[in-house]
Amino acid sequence: MFNNLSDRLNDTFDRLRGKGKLTEADITSAMRDIRMALLEADVNFKVVKDFVAATKERCLTAEVLESLTPAQNVVRIVLDQLIELLGSTESKLVLSSRIPNVIMLVGLQGSGKTTAAVKLAYLLKKQGKSPLLAACDVYRPAAADQLATLGGEIGVPVFRGDGQHPVEIAQGAIREAVDHMRDVVIVDTAGRLQIDEQMMQEAVDIKRVVKPDQVLMVVDAMTGQDIVNVVSTFAERTDFDGVIISKLDGDARGGGALSVRAVTGKPIKFVSMGEKPDSLEVFSPDRMAKRILGMGDVVGIIEKAQEVADAQKLEDAERMLRDGLTMNDLLDQMRMLKKMGGMKSLIGMLPGGQRMLNQMGGNMDESMLDKIEAMIQSMTAKERLKPSIINGQRRARIARGSGTTPTDVNNLMKQWGEMNKMMGKMRSMAQQQAAAGKRGKKGKKGKKMRMPGMPGMGGANPFGGMGGMGGNPFAGMGGGSGNADMDMLRAMEQQMKGKKF
Repeated sequence: MFNNLSDRLNDTFDRLRGKGKLTEADITSAMRDIRMALLEADVNFKVVKDFVAATKERCLTAEVLESLTPAQNVVRIVLDQLIELLGSTESKLVLSSRIPNVIMLVGLQGSGKTTAAVKLAYLLKKQGKSPLLAACDVYRPAAADQLATLGGEIGVPVFRGDGQHPVEIAQGAIREAVDHMRDVVIVDTAGRLQIDEQMMQEAVDIKRVVKPDQVLMVVDAMTGQDIVNVVSTFAERTDFDGVIISKLDGDARGGGALSVRAVTGKPIKFVSMGEKPDSLEVFSPDRMAKRILGMGDVVGIIEKAQEVADAQKLEDAERMLRDGLTMNDLLDQMRMLKKMGGMKSLIGMLPGGQRMLNQMGGNMDESMLDKIEAMIQSMTAKERLKPSIINGQRRARIARGSGTTPTDVNNLMKQWGEMNKMMGKMRSMAQQQAAAGKRGKKGKKGKKMRMPGMPGMGGANPFGGMGGMGGNPFAGMGGGSGNADMDMLRAMEQQMKGKKF
C-alpha cells in the first residue's frame, strides 16, 4: 500500500534534511520530485498539479525558509496537505433511525462489491447491529452462492430471491428484515460498466424503490487514474454518499485513493486492507497520511490491541510475573498476534515500519508463527506447563510431531529460557517498586518501572531472533498488564502530534 510513493517522498525529505537552510531552488526541486512521485503513483494529474502548487506556496513562506528546521516544516506542510487531500476528517457511516436501515453497494464489475458487502456486514455485526445481506446480482454465475457462503462464515443471513428481478429481491430483503427484526439490509448489486445504459438504469431503479439510507460505491484501488472517470459517471446517474476502496493492500501505488476525494468531493468511508472479513477499516485521512509519510499508525495499533484484550489478560500477566511463562502462555500470544493482523501488519503501522518492510522487499515470512504453534501443540500438557522437563529425547519427539527440526525446537526452548530470565528481572523490579511504594516512593528518580514487551504480552517478546527475524521491532513498547501498553502507545501518539515536522 503506497509503498513506492512512501519511498519516493521519504527520499525527497532525506535530501532536504541533508541541507541547512533551504533556498527557493531547494523547494522547487523538492516539489518537482513530489510531483513525479505522485504521478508515478497514478494520482490524477489535475490533483497533482493543485496539490504541488498549494504545497509549494506554503513552503516558500519566511516561516519555512528562515526557520532552524526547514526540512521538518516541509514535511509538516506535506502532511497537512495530504490530510486535506484525503478529506481532512473521518467520514463515519451515518444510519437513520428507521428499521431497517438500507445500505446499497454499487460499482464496476470485479471491483470487489460482494466481499465488501460481507466485510461491512461483519463490521456492523461487531458493532451490535443485526445485518441481512441481499443478493441482487443475478447476472454473475454463482454470485448468490458466493454471498451465501461468505455470509455463512460470519453468521449473517443472506436473502436470495432466486429467479426474481433485482428490484424485487431488494424489496423482499427489506420485508425479510422487518419480519425477522434485522436492523440493517446491505444490498449487493451486480457489477456494471459505466457505458452499459441498461445496467446503470437498473441501479437507478433499485435506489428509487428501496430508498437506501446510504449508497456506497466500491472502487478497486488498482483502477488508477481511471477511477476518476468511473466515480464521476456513477455520481451522475445514481449519486452516492461515500466510497469503499477495495484491495488497497494489493496496490503499491494507491493513486486512485488519493484522487477520489479531490475530484468528486465524495468522502472515503472505508478501505479494505486484506481478504479476511475483519480487514475493512474505517478510513481516517490523518492516520492514512501519516502512514504514507512513514510516520506509522500508533492509534491503529492501540485499537487492534484493545480488540483482542480482555480482563483475563490482566490475571494472566500477574500469574506470569509471579510463576513464570508457560508454553500455553506463549501459544496464547501467538494467537493474539494473528488476531492483530500478524507481524507484517503491526510493523507497517509503526513509525518507519513501512519503509523497513519496503527495504525487505515488502515480504515477511510469518510462517514462523505457525511453526511455533505446531511445536507447542506437539508437547504434552505437562511439558507445556513445565517446559524445563523437555530433554533431548522429548525435543526430538516434538520435532517429529510438528514437522520441524530439533534445531527449531532448541531455538524455541532458548527463547523461552531468555523470556523467563526477563520475567525474573521484572519480578525483582516489581518487588523493589512495591517496597518503595510502602515508603511513599515510586522507585528510582520518582519514575514508575515498566515491563518491556509487546502490547498485551505482559513481558518480553518471544519473536526476537526467531525464524530469521533477527530482532524485536516492538522492544520497549510498554508491558505488564496491557494497560501500561495502552498508556505508552497513547503517549507515543501524543508525542507525534506535538512534534514539529
